[in-house]
Amino acid sequence: MDEFGLISSLAIALGAALVGDFVARGLKQSPIVGHLIAGVIIGPFVLKLISQPEEIRVLASMGVVVLLFTLGVRFSFKEMARVRKVAIWGGLGQIFLSLVAGVGISYLFDFSLTERLVFGITISFSSTMAVLAMLSDRGELDTLHGRILIGVLLLQDLAVTFAMFLFPALKGSGESIIPGIFFAILQGGLFIILVLILGTKIIPRVFKGIASKVSRELMVIGGAALCFGGAFLAFRFGLSAAIGAFAFGLVFSQSDFTHQLLGEMTPLRDIFSALFFVSMGMLIDLFWVWENLPVLILIVVLVLALKFLIFSLLVRLFRYQRTTALLSGAGIVSVGEFSFVLAELGRNTGLISPQAYMTVISLTTLSLILSPLIYDFTSSLARKFSRAPELEIPEEETACSFISRAPGHVVLGGCGRVGRSIAQLLSSLKYQFLVVELDPLQIGELREKGIPVIFGDVGNREVLKRAGIGCASLLLLAIPDPISARQAISWAKKFNPEIKIVARAHSDYETSFLKEMGVSVIVQPEAEASFEMARHSLIFLGFPEGEATRIVNSIRD
Repeated sequence: MDEFGLISSLAIALGAALVGDFVARGLKQSPIVGHLIAGVIIGPFVLKLISQPEEIRVLASMGVVVLLFTLGVRFSFKEMARVRKVAIWGGLGQIFLSLVAGVGISYLFDFSLTERLVFGITISFSSTMAVLAMLSDRGELDTLHGRILIGVLLLQDLAVTFAMFLFPALKGSGESIIPGIFFAILQGGLFIILVLILGTKIIPRVFKGIASKVSRELMVIGGAALCFGGAFLAFRFGLSAAIGAFAFGLVFSQSDFTHQLLGEMTPLRDIFSALFFVSMGMLIDLFWVWENLPVLILIVVLVLALKFLIFSLLVRLFRYQRTTALLSGAGIVSVGEFSFVLAELGRNTGLISPQAYMTVISLTTLSLILSPLIYDFTSSLARKFSRAPELEIPEEETACSFISRAPGHVVLGGCGRVGRSIAQLLSSLKYQFLVVELDPLQIGELREKGIPVIFGDVGNREVLKRAGIGCASLLLLAIPDPISARQAISWAKKFNPEIKIVARAHSDYETSFLKEMGVSVIVQPEAEASFEMARHSLIFLGFPEGEATRIVNSIRD
């Protein structure tokens, strides 16, 4: 490969990624979709701007390593613990049942047994990057279904590494598979021991020294060395380089320097990840897709529908509400970015044929395009379900006796990060209030503190009736879920037209909508943070505190 060929290919690929990203965001799609379609357009089957995709495959492989490393660094055991039951057992059930469903669906093609297994494994994982971006854009990261999705996606990310771990062992057949798997586990065990020794004894001391120099350059270089050093070490053990990067990232995630390193490595990750997805797009043969379009459409519909049904039912089995189950199921339907990695690994190890490989990457691309549309439709459907009563609340969970003694009480919808502070304030003032909460863990903590709490969605008619909304003086909506908030406001106004309502919103559009519904006070957390920062800035610039407050209030109004 000549130097000019590499530079020109790199320039074309990054330029296409930029345009694809821009267009995808404008259409409210995941940037991954933009990168994939950009790769299809510039690849050897359309414009042929890069006729030999191998020219950037090395850089794309580096993208996988960096992607897995940053995934390990940001892996949060604390986030998974918040919804540990549904995240662990529901997540494992989702992976297993989706795998079985995938094996069944693969009979639509003439696949071998190993190819069916690989197909089932690849479709069982969802897109962490696409789902997190979608939840963030909608302000739903801290909703109950958002926390469930984050927990399950973290478990899937962990499971991906085990799949990569076992793929080389599956290359054997018959009796050779079991010894191969045993040898792979042995290799992995030795590698993990080495990672733990380095991660607990040596790496923390190295990064403590790097941090003492207060140098961003050293932090970036140190992070890159750790990432690619882990990849090289895993390769020497006969494992996937990506597994090594993930393992060292996971160990490093428990250190004090996690956030700083992640911030410095993110731009590097974004560049290499864009190259990876563009290179994957270049491999999609549009002629093959067109020839197999009917069966491909059938497979996409079956995969998305079954993944939706499987996880929605699993969430319901854990006694979460119907709305939470529907939104959780809709969030998990996509086939994730690591399916590209697994398909590539399967092809390189000879586990799957070119036809099976093309099926996986085509399915993954289509699922990433369709998943935001499915989530939007499900959100609309959830609004209809939330209008109808669906909970039978045990009598001991009602607050009827409490309400009869204290008319004019406060109903607090949600006790997450925002609601918890409000609950502490009301408790300290000895004010009578009642919490409506969906999260079983939060409910347990509130009951331990002696705070009256009802299990349910604050947007549900029957739940609000049990909370005594008809005789309440104030409804505080601390939930980040706009669907439940709108339903709660609507029912509260019907039961108690004079009630005062304070709600949160995440956009100007949402603020305007809530004003039209008659909300007394609407708080935008991001806007309030900016106003408070502005007020403090004016004080530091010499303005009297009262004058600074007056100026900020005039802007706020």
